[in-house]
Amino acid sequence: MTAPFTLGLIQMAPEATVADSLEKAAARVAEAAKAGANVVCLPELFATPYFCRNQDHAAFDLAEPIPGPTTQAMAAAAKAAGVVVVAPLFERRGPGCYQNSLAVLGPDGRHLGIYRKMHIPHDPGFEEKFYFAPGDLGFKTFATPFGPIGTLICWDQWFPEAARATALQGALVLCYPTAIGWHPSEKAVYGEGQRDAWITVQRGHAIANGVYVAAINRVGIEGSGQAYGETLEFWGSSFVADPSGRIVAQAGITEEAIVTAVIDPRVVETQRRHWPFLRDRRTDAYGGLGRLYNEGGTS
Repeated sequence: MTAPFTLGLIQMAPEATVADSLEKAAARVAEAAKAGANVVCLPELFATPYFCRNQDHAAFDLAEPIPGPTTQAMAAAAKAAGVVVVAPLFERRGPGCYQNSLAVLGPDGRHLGIYRKMHIPHDPGFEEKFYFAPGDLGFKTFATPFGPIGTLICWDQWFPEAARATALQGALVLCYPTAIGWHPSEKAVYGEGQRDAWITVQRGHAIANGVYVAAINRVGIEGSGQAYGETLEFWGSSFVADPSGRIVAQAGITEEAIVTAVIDPRVVETQRRHWPFLRDRRTDAYGGLGRLYNEGGTS
């Protein structure tokens, strides 16, 4: 059985330039390693502002290939600290083809693989379908020197199918780099409920799959104004839930932070022995999940 390892979550806001954001992230990776982390995860699109608040063709200039500046900088940081780094970025596949992606970088600086966000939202202030094609690599679990980790990105975290498909590949922890927050016009009425729903659904994934779940969010206010697309206040709250859904580590709402938690395969084993949801799945009866909707139910 794999030995326990420590997961580090870097809750941060971007700097004014990509170069400054990469420098800041590299310093945070080193800090997380000093705190004992073996695997370090950064937030979604960590090196840039959340440009998806509105539709702007000029924002495509922020995209870069893999390998490219972000993966090179984070590979160097991973190697210097001797850790695995999960590095999200705006990926340029080719002219007119862009995706919301992440690279997993090993403690020797080598690329362990890529995940591309499968579910792409399109809501006021989250205009992601304008920018990103859906992922084409499927759901992924990566074999790292410390243990198998599953990676998904932000909107993926609302879909039980994504969590299940990734967990079934042997992941001990599902890591969700995230950029989520409040619209100013909604916060007073809906804000706490929105944040609570975000935490609750991911705790449910941990319970239903008997795995650890980690959400890595950004913080800060980006933009100004009250209309949709003008401002987002990211709610931080990065956390790790254990396989029973218990939150074992969590950052605050407004401040940058480094959160660490131990990922223990023995806890996964014990939880699944006592709550054997994977054993009792009826794989023969789930054919309807392959359809978008079953009109009229069944007879």
